[in-house]
Amino acid sequence: MTTLASQALAQVTPLNAPVATSKFYTQSPTKTVWKSEANFSALLQALDGLGAHGLNPNDYHLDALKSSTIADEKRDQLATDAWFSAAAHMLYGKLNPTSVEPDWTAARREADLPAALLAALNAGTVASSLEQFAPKQPSYAALKKELAVLRADAEKPQTLIPTGETLKPNMSNARVGLLKLRLVELGYLTAASDGLLMDSATTEAVKAFQLATDLDDDGAVGPATLAALNRGTAGKRNQLRVNMERWRWLPDNLGTRHLRANIAGFNVTAWNEGVQESTHLTIVGRTYRKTPVFSDVVEYIVLNPWWETPNSLATRDKLPTFRKDPSAVERLGFQILDRQGQPVPSASIDWNNVSPQNFPYRIRQRPGDLNALGKVKIMFPNVHNVYLHDTPTKGLFAQRQRAFSSGCLRTENPLDLSAWLMNSPDWDRARIDSVVATGKETRVNLPKPVPVHILYFTTVSEGEFGVRYLDDIYDRDAKVLSGLNAKPRTS
Repeated sequence: MTTLASQALAQVTPLNAPVATSKFYTQSPTKTVWKSEANFSALLQALDGLGAHGLNPNDYHLDALKSSTIADEKRDQLATDAWFSAAAHMLYGKLNPTSVEPDWTAARREADLPAALLAALNAGTVASSLEQFAPKQPSYAALKKELAVLRADAEKPQTLIPTGETLKPNMSNARVGLLKLRLVELGYLTAASDGLLMDSATTEAVKAFQLATDLDDDGAVGPATLAALNRGTAGKRNQLRVNMERWRWLPDNLGTRHLRANIAGFNVTAWNEGVQESTHLTIVGRTYRKTPVFSDVVEYIVLNPWWETPNSLATRDKLPTFRKDPSAVERLGFQILDRQGQPVPSASIDWNNVSPQNFPYRIRQRPGDLNALGKVKIMFPNVHNVYLHDTPTKGLFAQRQRAFSSGCLRTENPLDLSAWLMNSPDWDRARIDSVVATGKETRVNLPKPVPVHILYFTTVSEGEFGVRYLDDIYDRDAKVLSGLNAKPRTS
């Protein structure tokens, strides 16, 4: 960039954090807080380091700050603004989480940024001053480490497999040959065998890749598997950046004992003192009935619950069933109530004359083996009417992609999870089982509420096994990535 161009850029560069910057100078005894060249050089070093966190250093006035002709006062102002905006993005995230997750309720991390800047300037620790605001979660550190590896591998070649028909065992064509080369690059095949045949070794390699990516391990390369195989270094870097941003939205302390439900990972994990104590496979909302992202606290569990069928499901799902087969009401254990809450004999209802627009009944299902909630529901009352619960359709847990629910989280081994949540000798698994055996609905309040976080992470740390890349089942990553790539919004 020429001297004149860089000088002009510096003069017209808008501030990212004008309020914080102006307030800082109002309270500062001097208008040139960056007069130490050592501190200023350290700032440029700190800004350059933001790429390691998936942020773009150029969002923080780097070109203008590196100009040799910029006026001292303007340089000082841009430097302060760059530090405040970068620190805020590291602490809170570049995006407001509610702009992409409208139901977001998790507490945000807090820090006294002006005090932190003054301390860094006085102590000469500007170079490391932004790092202190990064999330403290081990999973964030794992994603950051993975991002560093991928940035170093940016120039490695990648074989792309063109779209086409699903590749299945024993097929032979040129795309199978490319598939083999890609599996070698990813480490699932030691060497690409001669020929274009999808042999047993290739099929097993595909299955291993599918398992690692949380796809159904059928050994066939359909659209979802193809997209995952073609996810190159750049795509992985973007996926890591998106999920590092999601970690920045969360508090460092999720709760001493807490639950995390990862929608994209189809699981619920129970955590205690930073240790994952159990994992429960989970069925999440269908793509047109998405499970929302939010945080709350588990307050109580209900054993042998009645299922109060939401009106939307009663009219959309149950009404057509009862029209087709009125005997299903009794056979499936449902009870019909009028608007006053009084039972109505199902045989007295002409279901063909009941419309979704004028539905005068309440429908609920008795406790029992057919109950849609199974033996237990785990409650954290919220406006979405979302909770964790058992299910009679346990065969669905055998699927790798489990987006089958109406928004709630059907959870594997929920009675074990209930005992973990109770965390009390008075409510161990034996007592829970004895209450379940009675068949009577029983509410049990937790001795101490337990935080629960319903999250959406498409890259997850597997500890010593590295980072796993998951399918973006709700297509939510693109909006976060777009925000990360956009110019910072003035704040």
